Amino acid sequence: MIATIGSVQAFLPASQLSNEHYPSGIETNRAKVAEELKKFVGQELQVKIINLNPRTGKLILSEREIMSANIKELVAKYKVGETIDGIISGVANFGAFLKFADNTQVEGLIHISELSHTLVDNPKDIVKVGDMVKAKITEIKDNQISLSLKALQPNPWDNVEGKFKAGSAVKGTVYKLNPFGAMVNLDHGIFGLIHVSEFGSVEELKKHLVPGTNYNFLIDSIKPEDRRVVLKLAKA
Repeated sequence: MIATIGSVQAFLPASQLSNEHYPSGIETNRAKVAEELKKFVGQELQVKIINLNPRTGKLILSEREIMSANIKELVAKYKVGETIDGIISGVANFGAFLKFADNTQVEGLIHISELSHTLVDNPKDIVKVGDMVKAKITEIKDNQISLSLKALQPNPWDNVEGKFKAGSAVKGTVYKLNPFGAMVNLDHGIFGLIHVSEFGSVEELKKHLVPGTNYNFLIDSIKPEDRRVVLKLAKA
């Protein structure tokens, strides 16, 4: 993209546009990218000179560098451990993005593992775009902010031994099957594991346990420090 500074022409690569202006989702279609960039004709953008070649008279510009400097200054206002209000701005298979309510230029990531204390297969089951939530800042690194929702939620594993006892019978719903066994929802936000070795093979496990079905189990052991409840299938 050609830009003009006074009477000097310069080059602003599309890759150096800010996230707000970058034509995302169509990178492989050059025709669509070119069409999208036409909307900037006649517009003023704040840019930074990142390369100057006096011999050829070429200037290379970057809008991204300006935004990075601005974000660095904004991010510096926040501290790890702080609780912030925000709005979910995007949801992906690895987590969710959160724009800060007090400054929407700042955006953090809530990794899928930080959305809830329970098992999460799809972040969309927990949050959706537009949701207003509170989150805790867990890390700030290279101007990237990591957030957590579960850090502000009661941890069901804190009192797991008060809810379940080794050797006792319990009802549970098979959540999903894995090569190593079955995950079972025991309620109270606790999931237990019945190992495939209890059945001899994955094929046998599939004959005895069906996802979404309730069964009677025996609690073989509880290890709160490992967040593990080991189960056995109760005899009929």
